[in-house]
Amino acid sequence: MNEKTKRKRVRRVEGAVVSIDLGDGSHGFGRVLERPLMAFYDLRSEHIPPIEEIIASPVLFKICVMDHAVTAGTWPVVGSKPLEPSMREVPLFFKQDGPGKFSLYRAGQEKPASRSEIEGLERAAVWEPIHVADRLRDHFAGRENIWVKSLKPQE
Repeated sequence: MNEKTKRKRVRRVEGAVVSIDLGDGSHGFGRVLERPLMAFYDLRSEHIPPIEEIIASPVLFKICVMDHAVTAGTWPVVGSKPLEPSMREVPLFFKQDGPGKFSLYRAGQEKPASRSEIEGLERAAVWEPIHVADRLRDHFAGRENIWVKSLKPQE
C-alpha cells in the first residue's frame, strides 16, 4: 500500500485541535471552527501541550482553510473541546473588486465599504495548509509573510 491509501480520512469536527508541523521540530496549533473557518494560536512548542494550554493561548487569526488540512490528516487532530462563545463569532473579512472597490464580508453577507472600513481586516480567501504553516513560521520568526502581503488591499 502506498502512503495515501494508508491514511484514514478524518471528519472535520468543530472544536478539534490540530497540530501543524513547522518543519523545525516544533508545532503550531489550530482549532476547527464553523466550516470553513479555523483559528490559529500564538503558541509554538516542540511537544504537544495539554489541550487546555493550547486553547488558553491567544488567537493570532481566524481564516478560512481548505478542508483537506484536517480531513486528509495533513494536520493531525490532537484533541477536542467544545467551542467557547468567542470561537463561535464569525470574523469580518474584506473583499476587493477592483481599484478602490471594497466590501465587508461575513458569512455570505456583503456590503460596500470604504478603504478605512476594511483597515486591519483579513481578505476573504480560502487558505491552503502549506500557506498557513508558512504564515505561522514567519510569525514566530518575526518576518513579514508573503501570502499575507499578497492579500493586502490594492490601490
